[in-house]
Amino acid sequence: MKIYKSILYAALVIAMHPDVAVCVDLQGSVPVNVTSDTAAAAKNMAFDQARRLIVSESLRQYADVDALTSLVVSAKNVDLMNLIASSSIDGEQFSDTTYSAKITMILDADEARRWLDENGVQNWIPNGASADTFVVMVNMSNGLENWAELNQIARAEKINLDVRFLTRDSATLDLPKSVRGRFTIALGEAGWRYANADGNLKIWK
Repeated sequence: MKIYKSILYAALVIAMHPDVAVCVDLQGSVPVNVTSDTAAAAKNMAFDQARRLIVSESLRQYADVDALTSLVVSAKNVDLMNLIASSSIDGEQFSDTTYSAKITMILDADEARRWLDENGVQNWIPNGASADTFVVMVNMSNGLENWAELNQIARAEKINLDVRFLTRDSATLDLPKSVRGRFTIALGEAGWRYANADGNLKIWK
């Protein structure tokens, strides 16, 4: 049994590549054409529109889409501005009341993750502060029972569950990459299902 578990552990480590850094691509481009009282006002409106669209489209693959959409709609301009690492403009054109251009923005992944976490939006943006962690996305059909079992598995394997987000039927965790193999084996033995997701781990029961 020990030999079998050792072989399975090695296979999981190789298959999942837990030591490979995950690249998060948070950027987008959008054409804008806005008319207002003045060209300056139109430009401000255009950037606000572009920012909200790019934030929404860039983050939707890494977050709960419904919760993200609601958050972006209600967010203040300054909150969204804090998420932008850089921006550029192509084909800029003015008239007295109109502004048009192609606007490109790149998001700061750490700021985006912090913003989503603070606003209770489940997400799986890797923690850029540490290359030695990975994200676990948990879906639970029987919340309390499943969560208790997950904690029992973690205690048995001497793994600390760093909880980033928790609801009745889902959770997001940050775990050290060094425990990924044995954690996944323990989950499988307890009847949990799992799948690799762009370097992160999805688990459900």
